[in-house]
Amino acid sequence: MKKLLADIRACAVCAKHLPLGPRPILAASPRSRIVIIGQAPGRLVHGSGMPWDDKSGDNLRTWLGVTKEQFYDPDLFALMPMGFCYPGKGASGDLPPRPECAPLWHAKVLGALKHARLTILIGQYAHAYYLGDRAQPTLTDTVKSFKGYLPELFPLVHPSPRNNIWQAKNPWFGERVLPELRQRVQAILTS
Repeated sequence: MKKLLADIRACAVCAKHLPLGPRPILAASPRSRIVIIGQAPGRLVHGSGMPWDDKSGDNLRTWLGVTKEQFYDPDLFALMPMGFCYPGKGASGDLPPRPECAPLWHAKVLGALKHARLTILIGQYAHAYYLGDRAQPTLTDTVKSFKGYLPELFPLVHPSPRNNIWQAKNPWFGERVLPELRQRVQAILTS
């Protein structure tokens, strides 16, 4: 795993497309119990080099019901985005994750995670890649149908503050999805 993480962190396959240059960001251990697959690091995370080191990460930790110490313990959580580097700014937010990362690295990382019991898929890019034709027609429908993907996969919306409006329009997310998520996460972390 150490060599694999070093190889990923040295990757520069898509360097010419990255406005701030390559800085692959992920965390994992062979003992990781829960895998979180997000989109791509934002500008703040690119700067700190720490996955989910922003408001989205604060929201995600609240959703999971875990402390920062738990979240950043790689024996508990593997943190792996669809695109490992900050892709740059688009017209309405960050650009999509670079498409090179997942096919190049994900299977290798997941293959090394022998103790993972749950994979949390965050956002449309992770849903499309990992659920394929099992995904529902919309992201909302996929998240609403989360029980159909259990016990291995748990699809979520992105925890960005930009999704507060979505959450307000979909109160079932806080009422049904998040309690189930917290319960499953706690069961895995305490087993």
